[in-house]
Amino acid sequence: MPVLIVIPARYASSRYPGKPLVSLTGATGEVQTLIERSWRAAMDVSGVDRVVVATDDDRIRTVAEAFGADVVMTSEACQNGTERCAEAHAALGGGYDVVVNLQGDAPLTPSWFIEGLVAGLNAAPDAEIATPVLRCDGATLSGFLEDRKAGRVGGTTAVFAASGHALYFSKEVIPFTNETYADDADTPVFHHVGVYAYRPDALAAYPGWAVGPLETLEGLEQLRFLENGRQVLCVEVEARGRQFWELNNPADVPKIEAMMAEMGVA
Repeated sequence: MPVLIVIPARYASSRYPGKPLVSLTGATGEVQTLIERSWRAAMDVSGVDRVVVATDDDRIRTVAEAFGADVVMTSEACQNGTERCAEAHAALGGGYDVVVNLQGDAPLTPSWFIEGLVAGLNAAPDAEIATPVLRCDGATLSGFLEDRKAGRVGGTTAVFAASGHALYFSKEVIPFTNETYADDADTPVFHHVGVYAYRPDALAAYPGWAVGPLETLEGLEQLRFLENGRQVLCVEVEARGRQFWELNNPADVPKIEAMMAEMGVA
């Protein structure tokens, strides 16, 4: 069962232009760009046949090729990472049973998140896309709430049925809770981890669907699947003591660097 990981990366981010080329300093003082750290995270995943960086920008291509990445050039017309993954998969001639979208702003994604995601999709024949969710502890939930109070878009949260099929994703904190939790306590809120595993037919269909009102309001690409009646499987993963955060805003750089220092990530 061939598996492809695509790392979509664009320079012209509306919230953080040039984000893939931002430098991050690890625990040993080694400096690497965000895109390199994301690529190295992908290369650590077992059971993967190929890893490619998909971009429309020559600056990203030059940097990625310099550290050894396989690069696929895509068009500037791609509206999000899923569309870029679809274009990259087509450019490679298809042939993969599962295409994983590891977004280039998530360098702390543990390998077992993606391995579990692929296994979950394979075990659910009715699902056309799978994505991981991580139960928030009290400290993470507090961080989400602080971001919203400050007017920042932080992490995305997910709610799903007992079957694991997604009901909704939001940049707001859902479900509502007014409880307070200890830093290490489990909460009823699930952090959506921005990784996706697609079946190729669903991925190929995605760019042809119109952008719906929910995707427009939330700015979340996975809502296009829900708005078109497609089954999205939420696969619960475990942190195993690993801290996780996505780089969404400039303020996230020192936060991620502090996490790398604490976890000993070089």
